[in-house]
Amino acid sequence: MGDHTLTRTAIDPVQLAKTKVSFSLRRVNLDDIKTLVSGEEVKPRSGDIVLARFDLAGQHKNLQLCSGRRSRLFPSDTVLVAYGNRYAPDQFEALVPSHLGPCSLVAGGGIASEVIDKSGKVRPASKIQPLGLAADADGRVLNLSDYAVPDLPWVEPKIPLLAVAGTAMNAGKTETVINLTRGLSNAGLRVGVIKVTGTGSGGDIWAAVDAGGAPVLDFTDAGLASTYHVSLDDLEHRSRQLISHTVRSGVDAIVIELADGLYQQETSALLTSNAFTSMLSGLVFAAGDAMGAVAGVDWLRKNTQINVIGIGGVLTMSPMAMREAGNIIGLPVLDLKSLNNADVAMSLLQLEAEAATGTG
Repeated sequence: MGDHTLTRTAIDPVQLAKTKVSFSLRRVNLDDIKTLVSGEEVKPRSGDIVLARFDLAGQHKNLQLCSGRRSRLFPSDTVLVAYGNRYAPDQFEALVPSHLGPCSLVAGGGIASEVIDKSGKVRPASKIQPLGLAADADGRVLNLSDYAVPDLPWVEPKIPLLAVAGTAMNAGKTETVINLTRGLSNAGLRVGVIKVTGTGSGGDIWAAVDAGGAPVLDFTDAGLASTYHVSLDDLEHRSRQLISHTVRSGVDAIVIELADGLYQQETSALLTSNAFTSMLSGLVFAAGDAMGAVAGVDWLRKNTQINVIGIGGVLTMSPMAMREAGNIIGLPVLDLKSLNNADVAMSLLQLEAEAATGTG
């Protein structure tokens, strides 16, 4: 950005104090923000922090604050959010714009982007007007990557790492994660939770904390506003760092969530990456119906070396769907009550141990 003609202005501390700060910025030291960088030549990058004015309410009328509270947004409110891409089939596909002009708030966790397409299920995106990129006293633009957890030397984890993936957005992955976390916690284990792909949002994090996860980290802790269009090498590295930090906290097991479905490009890339999957002990697959469960498990068995140890998700709301899936796949089908049960949760660790040793 140094070759561009830019405008740099001191930020008004009174305005900043009144600004609503989004979840995606929860690691950012606000004292670092001293100036705003603006101008026609500014080209935002994913993760750049932007001060913006909320102009028009659409799909997202509230902003998730760092505290966890959902704050109602009003026209003329100023917000601090991060630029990022978004992939959400039930909401928006959006990309970081090439300019600092008007754009949209595409996620309640605080993601500024330009909508490419949207689902017919949702309203048009809320509109914001960027006022400038947040920068330090020297005019260096601040990015979420500046506040990522520090790199740690990689040590192969010696504890179980259970993944949860699914057919699509809203297949029941997060409920599977938090109830599995609860079940393992009920068994007396210290459980860490990591979300490695998705779009910055606090709901999943706080639910995992409520279920007993500690620590609970996601890709925003690794310096990413979202993971859409992030390279596989970068995702592998940041996933390893999140795992390293979690292992060093002294947990007995880690539950890892992958967002969206098997066909989402970053999730698919990770699940077919030996560098990532070789760390996993097993995977619970979440689906909306029996056919989705069968197709998903078949895809995993054909394309990966992952040990699928159970089925969960929305389909478990229907006893008939559970029977259909279980009869065809031959795996435990786990509703939320089962996942909450300490004995059932621990049995999943036994299943992965048997697969690792070739017994059972």
